[in-house]
Amino acid sequence: MLELIKKAQKGDDEAFLSLFQTYENDLYRMAFLYVKNQEDALDVVQETAYRAFKNIQTLRDPRFFKTWLIKITISCATDVLRKNKKVMYLNQDYAEWLGSEGEDIPTVLTIKQILETLDEQEKNIVFLKYYNDLTFKDISELLELPLGTVKTVLYRALAKLRVQVRGADLL
Repeated sequence: MLELIKKAQKGDDEAFLSLFQTYENDLYRMAFLYVKNQEDALDVVQETAYRAFKNIQTLRDPRFFKTWLIKITISCATDVLRKNKKVMYLNQDYAEWLGSEGEDIPTVLTIKQILETLDEQEKNIVFLKYYNDLTFKDISELLELPLGTVKTVLYRALAKLRVQVRGADLL
């Protein structure tokens, strides 16, 4: 694998393609967690491929190729979210309730909605820890944060999630 990465860094297109395809599904899942729809997730993966191919020579340590790709994916997904934030979409599941008088939109709390209560940094760390099974050290290096900060942010996020879940239990 390391040899393939070095070939890709020297400009071998086939080596890069082979490497990227190895992690493509993981990158798609990560992108989907952020953007929450297939079309945008596919766009994120495509943009990740472009940025990674264009900048592969900047990868310092080939052992962290996957981590480097995940970081690019998070950056691309965040860019898409910022771009789409200006547009509000009405969930079609609730459209019928909005049209009927005297009824409220259901207040069912889903995992997706609970995760949305976290800020961007908390969400990043939770996803990296529990969806990608990265260690605290790996997350610290990936996000360029001190190890203690990563742990603090994760535990704060978990505390927020517990409060949300307990609140949902009362409904």
